[in-house]
Amino acid sequence: MNRVRDIGVFALIIVGLGFWLTQQKGDAALFRISTVKKAEKLSGLQFGSADRKLMMEDITSNLENYESIRDLKIPNSVQPSIQFNPVPIGAQFDKIRRPIRWSPVGEVSRPDNLEELAFASVAQLAELIRTRQVNSTELTKMYLSRLKEHGPTLECVVTLTEDLALKQAARADREIAAGKYRGPLHGIPYGAKDLLSVEGYKTTWGATPYKDQMIDDNAAVVKRLEEAGAVLVAKLTLGALAWGDVWFGGKTKNPWNLEEGSSGSSAGSGSATAAGLVAFAIGTETWGSIVSPSTRCGVTGLRPTFGRVSRAGAMALSWSMDKIGPMCRTVEDCAMVFNTIYGPDGQDQSVVDLPFNYRREVDFSNLRFGYFKSAFDEDYPTKENDEKVLDVLRGLGADLVPFDLPDFPVENLSFILSAEAAAAFDELTLSKEDALLVRQERRAWPNVFRASRFIPAVEYIQANRARHMLQQEMAEKMKTVDLYVTPSFGGNNSLLTNLTGHPCVVVPNGFKENGSPTSISFIGQLYDEGTILAVAKAYQDATDWHNQHPSMFIP
Repeated sequence: MNRVRDIGVFALIIVGLGFWLTQQKGDAALFRISTVKKAEKLSGLQFGSADRKLMMEDITSNLENYESIRDLKIPNSVQPSIQFNPVPIGAQFDKIRRPIRWSPVGEVSRPDNLEELAFASVAQLAELIRTRQVNSTELTKMYLSRLKEHGPTLECVVTLTEDLALKQAARADREIAAGKYRGPLHGIPYGAKDLLSVEGYKTTWGATPYKDQMIDDNAAVVKRLEEAGAVLVAKLTLGALAWGDVWFGGKTKNPWNLEEGSSGSSAGSGSATAAGLVAFAIGTETWGSIVSPSTRCGVTGLRPTFGRVSRAGAMALSWSMDKIGPMCRTVEDCAMVFNTIYGPDGQDQSVVDLPFNYRREVDFSNLRFGYFKSAFDEDYPTKENDEKVLDVLRGLGADLVPFDLPDFPVENLSFILSAEAAAAFDELTLSKEDALLVRQERRAWPNVFRASRFIPAVEYIQANRARHMLQQEMAEKMKTVDLYVTPSFGGNNSLLTNLTGHPCVVVPNGFKENGSPTSISFIGQLYDEGTILAVAKAYQDATDWHNQHPSMFIP
């Protein structure tokens, strides 16, 4: 394709140029041939003088179109009419639904001090509730008390949903007393990242321009959890507009080391779960936002396959990369929560109707294990902890074979996220309310949004075509293994698997010298969360890292 002569291409590029060239509709007088010539440098293109003259009328016409669309005031909840599909060409998936048998909990009993249950697993709490040794109301009050006591220290709570929680807990107690037990989440208190809408409560997205925003509907995930009988006790912090751990109220802390932030963007979900302020939490990931805070805070997190969990009622950052998943104390807790929230809801068209077939036990000899060799071969701070994971897996029967990711310029595709995020929050850029966001540096959203205005539409489309090639290459790689284990931040694994949509389970595997936790990640086949959860559980059962909790929050 002769890009230099493609006038139609440049007409699309000029969408960014128009943003800063004109403030008045249809003001063609602002345009000069010399201005267009200078603008070419923003896109690495060069046109001839005759071509530039020919473009002028179309450029003006395009600007009128752009400004007309801006007048539509498109809400964040509206998806574009293009949709990412993570499925490689020719791929087939298991459609048979198999019953799930959860692991036996063993004997559990009510402690004299109810607060000693703060760090109990969902499975343990569920057994106490099912056997009526503990009721949901007293459990809810215990977690609410801990949220009030420790939430300010950790800066992990945006809003306590106390009134709602007590109503939901009372209903759970009535139902259970009447013999209407809904399952393992019935009566269990949890927290939700504050980009999920909850009727009657603010949904702030962690950002000053939205700190008083009311969305009078429940997000699909919140609805699913309510139907399962779970009790929402708090809306938890996120880095402003899902970046980092800095929000309009402060910086969310790592419960293991208060000198550190909790990482992001599911900052409050990781911090509150690790500190025993909720039984579990819901996080989201676009690029690292479940894996990173789970690592920093020492909790277990599941980033599902793209298109597994409905994002209806969730803040949109990247329509082709956003995913919702649980952050818990154990792998099986994650499986229980995921089993509740996955599947189509009729609102998010990206969600597929495929089964979740989790099994509590797995025969390692029947699995093809890969390990991300080039990442493990690097010299990095957590290398010793990660290598011990490989030893544990081998001891469990895993035959680990070297596995490497496609040789592909993955980093050069990251502007896909930038472009989609800029579109999702275009209203901030146009209104200049982006100046209200706390972080105002080069790598923060305001600058990213502004700079993304100069990403040519054609280059965005080309990047997604390259992304399709990446998907096919990754599919070929994944034909050789059932799953692979990787350092959680090894190589370009995080960006690559978020672009391809592959699922990930991240579990704690030790500590740094400064006392902060470390983690290891398991990456599986598309839509096969069941296998990586089973493997991660086997590893977790063979270790004790998930049973260690930050001392300053132990009652």
